[in-house]
Amino acid sequence: MERHRSYEDFLALLNGTLFVALGIMLYAKVSLVTGSAAGIALLVQYATGLPFGAGFVLINLPFFWLAVSRMGWPFAIRTFAAILMLSLMTRFAPDVIAIDRVNPLFAAIAGGALMGVGLLILFRHRAGLGGFSILGLYLQDNHGIRAGWFQLAVDLAILAVALLFIPWQSAALSVVGALVLNLTLAINHRPGRYVGIS
Repeated sequence: MERHRSYEDFLALLNGTLFVALGIMLYAKVSLVTGSAAGIALLVQYATGLPFGAGFVLINLPFFWLAVSRMGWPFAIRTFAAILMLSLMTRFAPDVIAIDRVNPLFAAIAGGALMGVGLLILFRHRAGLGGFSILGLYLQDNHGIRAGWFQLAVDLAILAVALLFIPWQSAALSVVGALVLNLTLAINHRPGRYVGIS
């Protein structure tokens, strides 16, 4: 089995987090919520005004131990690097790109697809974006539970809580986005389908 080279892993982290950052920008523009730690960070942003990036890093700190203990240091280091990159991208992206108007349904579908592809890139290079995606990868690798289906269940629970903070129409569109994101993962990220390793 051919291993990924270091520069391939770096480019994957860069590309994967860029896709996710664009998806989050679309979601934030129309007040949608995604799942996992990113969804919680968006809810915190909507409720308190704390920037997404800062909340995202803080929420992920408790999951770092799980990444190290269950997935190993190489995975944990790549994941922490991806978390920092995503936090910086979402912080500085508005300085280089402005989204003036976007249809909420389009934001849900395109944002979900962008985040799903971004996570797929990260997963295939043995990295994640912390939170429940770490647990999802662990369950897939060790218990045969597909990461996409597990993540979907977690995301739906977070979206139920989101009803306390966003209108039901936004929550419904967020469910559409969660389905797109997690179907992207469930269909494309299967054990044995991709053989590159880091």
